[in-house]
This record gives sequence, C-alpha cells and structure tokens, in this order.
Amino acid sequence: MQKLVLIRHGESVWNQENRFTGWEDVDLSDNGLQQAVAAGKLLAKHGYTFDVGFTSVLKRSIKTMHFVLEQLDSLWIPVNKSWRLNERFYGALQGLNKAETTEKYGEEQVHKWRRDPHEHPPAITEDDKRFPGHYLRYTDLTYRELPLTENLSETMDRALPFWHEHIVPAIRDNKKVIICAHGNSLRALVQYIENMSDEDVSKLDIPTATPWVYELDDRLNSIRHYYLK
Repeated sequence: MQKLVLIRHGESVWNQENRFTGWEDVDLSDNGLQQAVAAGKLLAKHGYTFDVGFTSVLKRSIKTMHFVLEQLDSLWIPVNKSWRLNERFYGALQGLNKAETTEKYGEEQVHKWRRDPHEHPPAITEDDKRFPGHYLRYTDLTYRELPLTENLSETMDRALPFWHEHIVPAIRDNKKVIICAHGNSLRALVQYIENMSDEDVSKLDIPTATPWVYELDDRLNSIRHYYLK
C-alpha cells in the first residue's frame, strides 16, 4: 500500500477577490501563506515525510509547496515543476469577478463554464496579453499545447501524460510523493484515480491547502482517501 498526498495551493489574491484565475500567475494572499504553513504543520504532526514533490509552474502552487516542505524540514527534496499541472486555462474569463460574470451571463451558464467537463469558457485570441505564448516559462510548448481556452477534459488530457511519465514511476519506486497543484488539475487526477463520472467530478470541491491522502494498492487503485485533520 502506498500513500499519495494531494494539496491544492493556499488561497491566492484572486481567490480572495473572487476572480477567475486560470494560468494567471497571481501570488498567495496573506491568508493563503498561513494556510500553507498550517498544512505543513499538520503533515508534520501526523509524521509525514516525502521523497519527491510535484507542482505546476505557477507561484501559488510553488510557494505552497515551499512552505509545506519548510515545516517538514524537507526543503532539500527534489520538486518537479510542470505546466501540465497548471490550473485549467479559463480563457477570456481570466481576471473577471465571478459574481459579476454570473450577473452578466447567468448562473446556469457560469456553472457550466466552471464545472461541465466538456464546456469551454469564451476563448481569447493570440494577441491577448493573457495568451501563454507571450511568457518565457511556456517557450518549450508547441503551438497546439498553448491554450486559448480549456475545459476539464482537456485539463485531464494534458495532466495524465505527466502523471504516467513522472508521478507513477516515483510511486512505483516506493517514493513518498506529494503533489501541490490546483483545483481543476487535481480534480482531473482524482477523476482518473477514482474513475469518477463527469457528473460526480462536476460536484467535487477541493478546499485550499488541505492535505488529501490517497491510499493506493499495487495497481495504484484507490483503497481509500481522506483529508487530514
């Protein structure tokens, strides 16, 4: 039996402001920083140690991992960063206030954009400042990998290769793994691990900076999962 720990990043400044964030590289709020420290202390209290970590390339995820590992006196372990663990790309919604967007487009439509695995938010164009192709961290991505919008199914499609090529080998090598990512990239991994239906995953909420432990069998099927308290 192997344990895998998932953590959604601590509250970001845009979480605090109730804005769609996506690939925008916003920082942790003061509360989010405190949440990350508290998550690390909770893991330490339960005796957790790790051999390797995985994060996105967005600072709210990277910093959460840093503060968690600092509490575990484990800043020395390797942490692998990949855009494939980024939050889903919310297209033209990125930066917009969620309540104001709901007033404009209606609750049903906004709910579909946020939770329907096959619903695309409005797309941006390549000349939009939010287009990832403008940023150095994404220079190695192919044209097809640079999103203009993205649904949850597409988030899963780009997260799963990283899962199979990097995370699974670490688990099979008996390494203790921690993943710090985002609501939707974690939702995509959970849907795969649990073989969840689209309907069930659309109802899944993952709280910020709360360690979620998976116990996996030899085939990496879920035995059980729970939040640490």
